[in-house]
Amino acid sequence: MRVIVTAGGTGGHIYPALAMINKIKEMEPDSEFLYIGTHNRMEKDIVPKYNIPFETLEIYGFNRKKLYKNFKVLKCLIKSKKKCKKLIKEFKPDIVIGFGGYVTAPVISVAHKLGYKTVIHEQNSIPGMSNKYLMKKVDLICVSLKSSLKYFPSDKTIFTGNPCGEDAIKKPIMKKEELGLSKGKKIVLIVMGSLGASTVNDYIVSIMNLFSKDYEVLFVTGKQDYEKISKNKHPNNVFIVPFIDNLTRIMKQTDLIITRAGASTLSEIIALNIPSILIPSPYVPNNHQFKNALDLVNNNAAYLLEEKDLKEDILIKKIDEILKNKEKYYEIKNNLNKLKIDNSASIIYENIKKLDRK
Repeated sequence: MRVIVTAGGTGGHIYPALAMINKIKEMEPDSEFLYIGTHNRMEKDIVPKYNIPFETLEIYGFNRKKLYKNFKVLKCLIKSKKKCKKLIKEFKPDIVIGFGGYVTAPVISVAHKLGYKTVIHEQNSIPGMSNKYLMKKVDLICVSLKSSLKYFPSDKTIFTGNPCGEDAIKKPIMKKEELGLSKGKKIVLIVMGSLGASTVNDYIVSIMNLFSKDYEVLFVTGKQDYEKISKNKHPNNVFIVPFIDNLTRIMKQTDLIITRAGASTLSEIIALNIPSILIPSPYVPNNHQFKNALDLVNNNAAYLLEEKDLKEDILIKKIDEILKNKEKYYEIKNNLNKLKIDNSASIIYENIKKLDRK
């Protein structure tokens, strides 16, 4: 199979795209790929490490506050469409798949105009601008969360879950000792993304001495805050690291995770059956992380704490409430199991193959 994949901007778009590439490689080892991303976002550093042919477009999201800046945006969009046309015609894909981010708009729309089969995947509960624009053009729409089904045409939209969930299940377990953790103690993992979240990080530092000695805390600060935080004195049951590559490996050893509510993270939490305290980022468009979190919270499969409510020892109390109440703890795990889709990438692959035969 010859596949063009496009996704950009954040890990929430990029990692499902990479998980889907892994699935297609597993099913059809001779497949060839071309990844089209933005020239200045995360994908330019991440994708080439996986030896995937990579092309970039200079493209920007529309500026809703400074409208005059959109002249440059439109100019880049026109130029990007010309480049896409050339790349797609040269590569001759069997399928073009978009996983979100504004880079997907020119790639998918040009592919559609040229007559190629196109697919988009929406990770969040509320569709992004690109997917709203593309929904009428594509042949198939896949969604991670049932709550987003209502936003798309029912005749070509399927609930698949997020490919990151299936990818997470396949990852090997990381031994606790690799991070200096004890074999016999529970792990509370705190992670706010690869760059961290300074407001939450500062709050965690302020309550460090209140963590119970009954468990160990693995605090992933993000690279930006690590140097500052690591200089602080901290209890011997708190382990501070800037970043963990393949985080799902240690998530498999985790008893409770405190994290943001990005779509890929939630898919991994569900797939790995980890009770969680979700602190949605209030800085994302349409407050979509809060709405993502509600998909779990409304099914009694996670706890929610908003960033504005992080005061005094509220988080400590919530951790103790979850870890000390076995009945509630296993109720959450049972409810996570009910939400689990452990073959998301396989479902998407099977539906892509059906398109290919039409």
